[in-house]
Amino acid sequence: MPNIQPYQNPTYFLILGVALLPIMIGMLFGKKLHWYQTLISFAFLVLTFGGVKWEQGIALIGYIVFEVCLIGLYHLYRKKKNATWVFCSAVILAIIPLVIVKVTPAFENGQVALIGFLGISYLTFKVVQMIMEIRDGIIKEFKPWLVLQFLLFFPTISSGPIDRYRRFVKDYNKIVTRDKYLNLLDKAVWYIFLGFLYKFILAYYFGSRLQPMVAQLALSHGGMSWWVVAYTYVYSMHLFFDFAGYSLFAVGISYIMGIETPMNFNRPFKAHNIKDFWNRWHMTLSFWFRDYIYMRLVFFIMKNKLIKSRITIANLGYLTLFLIMGFWHGVTWYYIVYGLFHACAIILCDAWLRFKKKHQARIPSNKFTEGLAIFITFNTVCFSFLIFSGFLNVLFFHGTLN
Repeated sequence: MPNIQPYQNPTYFLILGVALLPIMIGMLFGKKLHWYQTLISFAFLVLTFGGVKWEQGIALIGYIVFEVCLIGLYHLYRKKKNATWVFCSAVILAIIPLVIVKVTPAFENGQVALIGFLGISYLTFKVVQMIMEIRDGIIKEFKPWLVLQFLLFFPTISSGPIDRYRRFVKDYNKIVTRDKYLNLLDKAVWYIFLGFLYKFILAYYFGSRLQPMVAQLALSHGGMSWWVVAYTYVYSMHLFFDFAGYSLFAVGISYIMGIETPMNFNRPFKAHNIKDFWNRWHMTLSFWFRDYIYMRLVFFIMKNKLIKSRITIANLGYLTLFLIMGFWHGVTWYYIVYGLFHACAIILCDAWLRFKKKHQARIPSNKFTEGLAIFITFNTVCFSFLIFSGFLNVLFFHGTLN
């Protein structure tokens, strides 16, 4: 049985188009074919995790059984009690598989853990989100079938966007009018074609044509040459168009299935500062980290009066948040430095915004200053992507930075 990577080749889209036809016909006539949606979800999961990736498929099954049981048991416990240590234990148990997958390569010469599979990070975020919202009393019912539909929703399983359980269930159960669905189809077609432009034309050009050439020139010239600067921008463009294209595919396919999965990107390179950037870049991930790590840490510190200064609390929250984000990408120095870089950038941004507010009468605000802010933010972000790429590590071991 062949293995097909999501959104990577024409064959996948051809099979996908045929498979989605019954769903589109049903939606146009006011019917949601849940049984058929489940069938094609299973089929595409088999295509993704079957064949040569059968080990990932087995890992996915084991993971889902473990996490759904964990959610169910915690929900059962939460109906009667609400001990903090039980909640913390549930969260820790939920993230243990992901931690093993992320840490194992650092100790096993780059080998992937046997329990790893494509998309384990995004599934873990969904599970932790559910446990936290059960604890808060926001999720009041545990319906295993809906939990499985949420976790295994195939358009977004491998790389997001990260949806919220209550929002997903609302769309899953809602019957939309024909006019509403036609509007969703119109958006879906636009997103899919834009995704083709991003992923198969622009990302291909920057990633497969320009990036190898610029990287070779940077290595051959040695040191921090202008070719390293060129690599910074080329890699940044490739990273954006590749990921944004994939996200557009996921959102477009979700719309066809009647699920309004949230967008992941909103013109991030037009951001006016680094905080604005994180409100535009990989939004579902940054909002997840904000809501389930940053805000809860800040609330915990303030509730227990551990630190008095609100500025210090916020800065500690930023450092914790982006350090975790760095480790999440991998236990490698450049990922961790990337996280710390963004934490420091946001701390400086906050300080500047406070200063600007205090002295707004003396600080000009016009088209030039707006353009300058966008320019500085864009270059700051691109430099952070150079760190993230690991290319500086390659330069170092190649001897050009010695």
